[in-house]
Amino acid sequence: MLFGSRTTTTLPTREEALPGRDHRVFPVPVTHEVLGTPLEGPWPDGTEVMYVAMGCFWGVERIFWQLPGVVTTAAGYMGGYTPNPTYEETCTGRTGHAETVLVAYDPARTSPELLLKAFWENHDPTQGNRQGNDLGTAYRSAVFTTTPGQAAAAEATRHAFQEVLTRAGRGSVTTTIAPAEVAGPFWYAEDYHQQYLHKNPGGYCNHGPNGLTCPVGVADLPAQTDVAPPA
Repeated sequence: MLFGSRTTTTLPTREEALPGRDHRVFPVPVTHEVLGTPLEGPWPDGTEVMYVAMGCFWGVERIFWQLPGVVTTAAGYMGGYTPNPTYEETCTGRTGHAETVLVAYDPARTSPELLLKAFWENHDPTQGNRQGNDLGTAYRSAVFTTTPGQAAAAEATRHAFQEVLTRAGRGSVTTTIAPAEVAGPFWYAEDYHQQYLHKNPGGYCNHGPNGLTCPVGVADLPAQTDVAPPA
């Protein structure tokens, strides 16, 4: 990561944002390095997609590609204005994007609630425009949904996790929850960002369990699943 380069904590307006371009200027791999699935599709019928932002996308992507039921993951940029942004442009804070991970999943094997459980438990959603030592709007916490079920699950789990935070004296959730169509397109990041921590096992990562548990029960599991009920 370009440490210290993204110090702005104020999102640009559409007029202030960098202009971008009408085409992608770098390659994106065809296949997921770990899962062996298409990075940009097509995916099996019934596959659903949710987008999560929780700081540096390197560690975030690794968390989700390890979860049962996930078809593919990808690192990218979302929630801003600049079309086809580059990493260097996003690092200026002038595109408005958050570092975001696409999570494509099989709803017969997992659920939005289980994916969001991993989301809430593996970063600090109270920090606003930062995550740990990474400061800037690109590191903000967000969930961008594509189905009514995802939207309902995001709101329900946010409320449930806020109760956990309050009991622990850990502050208030600052996470943005919005429909993906409102957040704008997901722009794939450069090839070297995709599955970065698989390619660089000792690479930078500031994600992991935050010590709190988001309450998700058996009722949140799909009807047929190979996922064990949460403890």
